[in-house]
Amino acid sequence: MKQFLKMTAAPASAMLALAFVAMTTPASAGEYCRTDVTSHMQSCGFDTLEQCQNMSSGRGGGCDRDPFLATTSSAYAYQAKPSHSKRPVQAAKPPVEDR
Repeated sequence: MKQFLKMTAAPASAMLALAFVAMTTPASAGEYCRTDVTSHMQSCGFDTLEQCQNMSSGRGGGCDRDPFLATTSSAYAYQAKPSHSKRPVQAAKPPVEDR
């Protein structure tokens, strides 16, 4: 039994590491996605609509913008909060001198 555990520990940890790396890397690299007609699978590796349409020609399918692509022109896009305070900074008062 100990021999079996020793033989499966290394491959299991390698598979776990591979799964972790696969989850942390971005899945889509392009702006446009091609949807296959028969299996409805999406591949989002196209930078232009023309590239996507060229891939679909003769095979069928459709091309659309990546629905998960974050754009700055979207009304729901993330906007970072300013790092400074909105309240104006007041200068320190000079010390009062005794006369």
